[in-house]
Amino acid sequence: MEQLDTTERFARLAETPFVSTDSRGLQLPVRGGKVREIWERRDLLGLLVRRDLNARYRDSFLGFLWTLIRPLVQFLMYYLVLGQFLRAAEGIPQFAIFLFSGLTIYSFFAEMVSGATTSILANAGLVKKIYLPREIFPMASIGAAGFMFLVQTLVLLGGAIAFQALPAPTQMLWFFPAVALMLIYGLALGLLLSALNVYLRDVQYVTEVVLMLAMWGSPIVYAWTMVGSSFHTLGLPGWALEVYTNNPITLGVLAFRKAFWGAGGPGDYPADLLLRIGIAGVIGLVLLAVAHRVFNRLQGNFAQEM
Repeated sequence: MEQLDTTERFARLAETPFVSTDSRGLQLPVRGGKVREIWERRDLLGLLVRRDLNARYRDSFLGFLWTLIRPLVQFLMYYLVLGQFLRAAEGIPQFAIFLFSGLTIYSFFAEMVSGATTSILANAGLVKKIYLPREIFPMASIGAAGFMFLVQTLVLLGGAIAFQALPAPTQMLWFFPAVALMLIYGLALGLLLSALNVYLRDVQYVTEVVLMLAMWGSPIVYAWTMVGSSFHTLGLPGWALEVYTNNPITLGVLAFRKAFWGAGGPGDYPADLLLRIGIAGVIGLVLLAVAHRVFNRLQGNFAQEM
């Protein structure tokens, strides 16, 4: 380490720009603002992600194998009960890949939102003692969810190869808009709910219930075409199907399934799927900006509310 005398230390200190911290966080006199502040702490973000992953299976004999066991058991349960016993698989070729692709992208979204919602409270000790950009805690939870999602995606890819269910390589590019859409909404909701949960602890339990409803409200264990038929049978107006279809979770599930489920045809997806995802993505970015603004407003009293 470089040794400096007193004069040199004071001179270097005088050259360092002043920064201030208020209820909105660290105010940097440079461009980039909060993004730059988080980027400069990317090493800490990586440590928090690794700590989150290690804490999930601490003292567990199987450790990270549970990352594979849990989704596989869930997949088998839905496949047998819904697909075989209740005959949901009839009329859906390669039902195993159809089902697992939907479960994989939805689990990613649910892990992001549920983990981020409790992240500020779970790090109460750090929040009370030192200054850090508070956004780093929900982002660490999202990073951990991303790791588990990648593992499950590799399992899905292996299964799709084994069952010869993969579509053409160009169709697999649907992976990227699907994941990007889920990330935007996961981050937006994660920031918003993590801040609200500090003030009202019921938020985390309401979130669990809403996520459970969202799963059954998305075409994960059933086909999107079945929804249109059901809405027609019930006499619901056409805009009701549009509202259902343009749900960001529905769009993400359909796009992700299109990347791995080659048995699907054009009739299995709504028209202009990419355009719908683009519009939903723009709305999601606006929601993300609003969520971050609310987060900034609320973070000033985090330590006092814990």
